[in-house]
This record gives sequence, C-alpha cells and structure tokens, in this order.
Amino acid sequence: MQRVPEPQGKSTWERVVELTIAVGERILAPIERFIGRRSLVGDATFFPPERFPWVEQLEQNWSVIREELERVLEDHAALPNFQDISKDQIEITDDDRWKTFFLYGYGFEAKLGTEMCPRTAALMREVPGMTTAMFSILSPGKHILDHRGPYKGVLRYMLGLIVPRDEQACRIRVGEDIRHWEQGKSMIFDDTFNHEVWNDTDETRVVLFLDVLRPLPSPDSAINRLIVKAISYSPFVLDAKRNQEAWEKRYRERRQAPAAVEQPAA
Repeated sequence: MQRVPEPQGKSTWERVVELTIAVGERILAPIERFIGRRSLVGDATFFPPERFPWVEQLEQNWSVIREELERVLEDHAALPNFQDISKDQIEITDDDRWKTFFLYGYGFEAKLGTEMCPRTAALMREVPGMTTAMFSILSPGKHILDHRGPYKGVLRYMLGLIVPRDEQACRIRVGEDIRHWEQGKSMIFDDTFNHEVWNDTDETRVVLFLDVLRPLPSPDSAINRLIVKAISYSPFVLDAKRNQEAWEKRYRERRQAPAAVEQPAA
C-alpha cells in the first residue's frame, strides 16, 4: 500500500511522539486481543446502531447539530487540516481536503469548538463514554488511505450531516465491509480494522465523528477506562492538544483582527 512520504528533519519532540506510538502499539496488542474476546457487542467491523441507546437522541437532534456545523463551515478555508492537529495522519493525508473541527479529544475540551457549537457540545456530554468528538470534513475527490485506529477499547461513531447526492460514490471500507453515509443516520464500527475512505463526488461530505468506550463487563470496563485515561496523557495526545490550542489561538486572532482599510490611490 502506498503511503504519503514523510517530511524530513523531524524535531526531537516529533521523534518522541513517534516512539510513543510504536511502543504503545506493542504494549496494547495483547490487551486488544483480550478486549475483542470480552466485548459485550462482539468483535465485528460494523455494529447495529440500535444496540447503543444513546444513538437515538443524536439522530433526533441531527438537524440541530447540522445548523451549528453550517456556521463553522462559513470559514471553511480557515479550518485545520487533520494532519495539522494529529501529526501521525501525515501517513494517510498530506493535502487540505480533509479538515476537522474538534469539540473534545481524549477528554480534553476544545474551547473554541464548544463555544461555537454549544448545543452539539451539550449533546456530546450526554453520550456515555465519549472520549473524542469532532466534525470530519471531506472535500470532493478526497481518498483517505488505508489505516487503522490506535486502540480497540473505543468504537467509532459517525452521524451523516452533509452527504453527497450520489451516496454510493462516497463510502468507507472497514475490513472487507463497505458502507455509505446517509443524512441523519448513524454508523458505528471498530476502527482497529484496516479502513479507508473515498469521496468520489464533486460535493463535500461532513460527519459528526465520535470515539466512545467499547462496552465491556466489569471489571474490564474500569481497566479500559484507565487505559484510555493513560493514553490521554501520552505525548501523542498531548501533541495534538498543543496543536489544537495553537490553531485556536491563530483562528481567534484572525477573527479579531480589524479589517484592513483600503487606502485611496495617490
């Protein structure tokens, strides 16, 4: 599989983040096998949304969420590319056609996101085990390369908010299974299966993107929660938090800067 070339001249901090990811993958591998066996919803690629009671409330409020999203998209060009926040994404995307807008990331609050989307943020706080919440914005023609998520102790949820008219041309493959987004409808999958995404249309696709704790029996659920908490303080996550805060500062400064006054010609 082809990967995006890595940039040269990495800093010491970038190398620490990479090392943390590599070590973490080795440590978590046996834990993930155990989680797959103990999962209360099974160990599959996709899961029926009706198995998760909190999904209904999000679908009932999808238009509320979309309304706040549309205000965010008014300044689409200023939104960060995913790899600008999470540097490891450079392996699967290196252009400006996959943008994000965070509300929460591994328990950390993105203050700008929760300020601009207060009703969405309130809905996110009601989702049991929510660790990450954001909008994922895929431009026309974008292909996200094959990859896998960092940890099997969470499941990925997506709610279709803006879906191209040709739904069949905008799709996700998880393992060997392919699904398409529907407006106002949910999708839940295990992102530790290799997956990739295509938007082979001339329209933008936007979903609400959540990571939630995988349902496990006690005491496994408590151990899983502790592992996710530990991950939230890893250099990998702290780097993303630092990048998010830096972007928010630039965004606020840009919005607050007075408009340039056009000078009359001499």
